[in-house]
Amino acid sequence: MLGLARASLSALRAALLRDGGPAAAVYLQEAGYAGGDTVWEAFNRWLSQLTDVKPESLDVETFEARATEFFRDIGWGTLHIGSIGDSVATLDSPDWGEADPGSALEHPGCHLTTGMFADLFGRVAGAPVAVLEVECRSSGASRCRFLVANPEFLEQVYDDMAAGTPYEEAIAAASAPVA
Repeated sequence: MLGLARASLSALRAALLRDGGPAAAVYLQEAGYAGGDTVWEAFNRWLSQLTDVKPESLDVETFEARATEFFRDIGWGTLHIGSIGDSVATLDSPDWGEADPGSALEHPGCHLTTGMFADLFGRVAGAPVAVLEVECRSSGASRCRFLVANPEFLEQVYDDMAAGTPYEEAIAAASAPVA
């Protein structure tokens, strides 16, 4: 693992978004996903100093507490794990390290994090997951909120959001039984 100043990450993201356009988000997500394995290993090493239980064997409350401690300890910020219904996990942070409230982005901007979380939480779930940031301090929200779910499910949510549907309604629609 390598320490990186928040100001450096913010400057890198700003330059990529300015010069790379929409493709910059993809580049940052790919970089985050590529680093997910290293973060997973670091979390395992960190957790092994506290307990002999593997992360994927922890109950939800203990996992949330440990993940929050870990990410806070390595400088990313606090993390609260929750859910919306049975299909979507939520990851909320009022102080997430990638967010830059001064950047005034039009859309959520923690792209590196979405890639990292997709790899990390896919390992916890034992299956591929997708991550979508729907609220971001970089775009004026009071918190960063990431949705974690089955890739096909989140694709439907994303498509509905792109058509103007608020994410809570898009989740409800995607969760509704097909008649």
